Amino acid sequence: MTLTQNHQHVLQLVLSCRKITAQVTNTTTSSIIAMASSSEQEFLAHYRSKLNRFPRSHRFWDAKVASRVGEKLGFRLREIGVTGVQIDAKEELSRPLHYRLMVSPLFHSIQRVGVHVSGADNFPSI
Repeated sequence: MTLTQNHQHVLQLVLSCRKITAQVTNTTTSSIIAMASSSEQEFLAHYRSKLNRFPRSHRFWDAKVASRVGEKLGFRLREIGVTGVQIDAKEELSRPLHYRLMVSPLFHSIQRVGVHVSGADNFPSI
């Protein structure tokens, strides 16, 4: 793919205390081409273990779950032939520090799979 084609795919994150969702959209058609979330079947046992823990935790995902979500998304992107995505670095850097530390493994795991994440260079690796 050429450099211009790499930048037509944008990686967006939706974060809450219960789940993390990563989706890649095609900017020319505004359609979602790949998506991975911590609410998928694979993460259900981890979610239930956090749900029934005492004292109750208010956060049901962590950096390890984010890394696995990124890995799944990276494999799905490679499967359809996408070799590069772009993030809105300004938006991601505006997140609170604890969220930035937890989502940086997501970006790095996508890159380990072989999909270049443009704009993720500013995030520390854990």
